[in-house]
Amino acid sequence: MKQRTIGGRTVSAIGLGGMPMSIEGRPEAPRSIATIHAALDAGVTFVDTANAYHRDAAEVGHNEELIAGALRTYGRGADDVLVATKGGHLRPGDGSWTVNGDPAYLKRAAKESAKRLGVEAIGLYQFHRPDPRVPYADSIGAIRDLLDEGVIRMAGISNATVDQIDEANQILGGRLVSVQNQFSPRFRSSLRELEHCAELGIAFLPWSPLGGIANAPELSAQQAAFREVADEVGVSVYRVTLAWELALAPVVVPIPGASRPESIRDSAAATDVELTAEQISRLSAA
Repeated sequence: MKQRTIGGRTVSAIGLGGMPMSIEGRPEAPRSIATIHAALDAGVTFVDTANAYHRDAAEVGHNEELIAGALRTYGRGADDVLVATKGGHLRPGDGSWTVNGDPAYLKRAAKESAKRLGVEAIGLYQFHRPDPRVPYADSIGAIRDLLDEGVIRMAGISNATVDQIDEANQILGGRLVSVQNQFSPRFRSSLRELEHCAELGIAFLPWSPLGGIANAPELSAQQAAFREVADEVGVSVYRVTLAWELALAPVVVPIPGASRPESIRDSAAATDVELTAEQISRLSAA
């Protein structure tokens, strides 16, 4: 597994997104644990979660607890895994997503996440999504305080614009280490943010890098260029997609979601795919 960096931390170039293992349509826990263990076996050392990755209202932090348990049962080999979690999103239990960027809530949520993860300090904590009712600077100020207090070791943001990246980095005193935005072949509106992160040396973490739970199965049918290159290279279209994203900038660390061991094994192998400059150009223009 090839490596990249988030802040001062070396991680696998492909991470694991935990959301599919805890929301609607989730598998039974044994399969999820097998998926996390398969990721670790494949060399994945970066796992992304959030307190809002749950289905029912009374199970906040379901995915955090699932991942923490899977790491414990894996043994000492999980010691080097960086677990990133997020706060600022909520799920009332009716299938919807709401936001809460209140500083007091974010501080409380981070401490609760640390307990669920079983850590003294969260490796990477990210503000999940801006709250239009709360000044962005106030929300990021809470993240700064968590960093200063040692509740979290590194700070990131998610679903952010270029201006918000700059504002957050300024408030954090230049300590912003990651930006997690949606990015995939069918959703490229965050390309500007990706390029801005590359200029600043900040890790860019594409969420739903294969198009999301609902659209990933249609990737081959919807993206002819990616299907063609996959045929040329002799690997899955998913592997080619992740290899293309890795080729866009050295700061990119895709976090494909998975709920089956086979899926994360295929995704992890994307770091072995060598695309030509012509293929990368063709995919970028598709």
